[in-house]
Amino acid sequence: MPIEFAKYHGLGNDFILIDNRHSPEPVITPEQAVEMCDRHFGIGADGVIFALPGQNGTDYTMRIFNSDGSEPEMCGNGIRCLAKFIADLEGEKAKTQYRIHTLAGVISPQLRSDGQVKVDMGVPRLLAAEIPTTLAAPDAKAIDMPIEVAGKSWSVTCVSMGNPHCITFVDDVSAVALETVGPVFEHHPAFGQRTNTEFIQVIRSDYVKMRVWERGAGATLACGTGACAAVVAGVLVAKCDRTTAVELPGGVLEIEWAEVSGRIYMTGPAQRVFTGCISL
Repeated sequence: MPIEFAKYHGLGNDFILIDNRHSPEPVITPEQAVEMCDRHFGIGADGVIFALPGQNGTDYTMRIFNSDGSEPEMCGNGIRCLAKFIADLEGEKAKTQYRIHTLAGVISPQLRSDGQVKVDMGVPRLLAAEIPTTLAAPDAKAIDMPIEVAGKSWSVTCVSMGNPHCITFVDDVSAVALETVGPVFEHHPAFGQRTNTEFIQVIRSDYVKMRVWERGAGATLACGTGACAAVVAGVLVAKCDRTTAVELPGGVLEIEWAEVSGRIYMTGPAQRVFTGCISL
């Protein structure tokens, strides 16, 4: 079965994009997505994203399979890539802003004239039951909570951006043994749906460095929802400003947590790498 695709990346967090507008269900299986994401025997990517027909008045629906075949609720870098992909598909009819249905709710990316994509990521969820985590009572916030991981006690703050995040602040992100501790955080019993984990080094209150272990994808060069969650956590523990630049291995994202509306805005790039056709 030949499948046409386009490869995009947001700060090195790379995705295979498929035009799925003719069907409400993804045209490939999670197992086929794993094959396509393989960096040695496939195209190579952190996930496969499908542009499906919209639902309930939205322009499009986003579905994504991670490189391990699991399906996350949303992906911040991925939705910027999807917005660029949609605009490329529509050509002259392309809009500057879209409403996209995701498993985390409706997300609205805006394509700016400078090539950046600004995304209204919605309101972060902070109650333990919403994340979900057992580190705090279901109706309480998990802020600066202790957790034992890989023989060490960590202080973590948990945030949901429609998908779960566990954020911890460290002195030096380069010293974190990400490949060792990341999987242990992801599968810790305190997180019933597993978790993304962000390790944050504060350079200034408006500038931080971040490394991430993504649920279902492992170590990636960038994570948009993770950057948003990190700034929320930083504000909650009085380490970050509400507008903070987050430096990831792949580049910098600008994150704003609006004080009045409580909404999170993420701004960053999305670029097409190449297009092709693969037989499965």
